[in-house]
Amino acid sequence: MKTEELKKRLLNGCREVIAAEAVLTDIDSRFGDADHGLTMAKIAHAMIRGIEEYTGSVKGLMSAAAEAVGAENGGSAVPLWTSWLEGMADACPDSEEIGLDELKEMFAAGFEEFEFMSGAAVGDKTIMDALAPATEAAQAAGDEDVLFTNAAEAAAHGAESTKNFTARYGRAKSYGEKTIGTPDAGALSMSCFFRGMADRN
Repeated sequence: MKTEELKKRLLNGCREVIAAEAVLTDIDSRFGDADHGLTMAKIAHAMIRGIEEYTGSVKGLMSAAAEAVGAENGGSAVPLWTSWLEGMADACPDSEEIGLDELKEMFAAGFEEFEFMSGAAVGDKTIMDALAPATEAAQAAGDEDVLFTNAAEAAAHGAESTKNFTARYGRAKSYGEKTIGTPDAGALSMSCFFRGMADRN
């Protein structure tokens, strides 16, 4: 996969997140600060600025995305997404092409960095509920298109599953079992990003 195709996938992911701003805000308003939609839109717009004009290596592309997000202010989402992007950048080849095994390594490294920063586990009703299954699905893929498609499907399933969980992090934690029935906004925003990345056009 060339840098330009990965760039298109990243931009599509950002656009999906931006399009979901109102939905993410509505969900977060129930048990949170009602700012997740705005924060994620800021993160997505920052990524777009960082990568839209970039030409060069895959590593440089992911580093540009991470740097752009890291410069934003926005609660816990900014450092979490920055750590994920930085982890992926560290594992990327310093060339203008990335292969299937390298893509798998990229997502695995991003997940490892995110997990260290987050401290959350699957079932805690957080971003992790979408990111963990998406990363696992990516590792099992036999080609690049399948990697992104399967990761998107796994992320969507993971985000949907958060309806069944009690929140264990953030302000929502104080609502306990009242959070059951509502999906986690963070997991949903990650799912949106993966859904966009599944589109290569």
